[in-house]
Amino acid sequence: MTWDDEVDARGLLCPLPVLRARKRLLAMTPGAVLRLVATDPAAVVDVPHFCAEAGHTLLDSATTDTAPTAPEHVFVIRRGPG
Repeated sequence: MTWDDEVDARGLLCPLPVLRARKRLLAMTPGAVLRLVATDPAAVVDVPHFCAEAGHTLLDSATTDTAPTAPEHVFVIRRGPG
């Protein structure tokens, strides 16, 4: 899957991954796709909730255990119309 922009929120704790994604999405055009990478375990709950509340579409999410320190949570988000 391709994306238009990416936010690296590894090492940041709640609520910073969502706040960084929100800021970047607001700067993007509707329909653009953002990839968010976070290591905060709360992101698996926070990001889908944020997308639903803000009108964005969560296209994909996955967790990888390949990182040396903590599992990485990867989210692909399509910016909503608002």
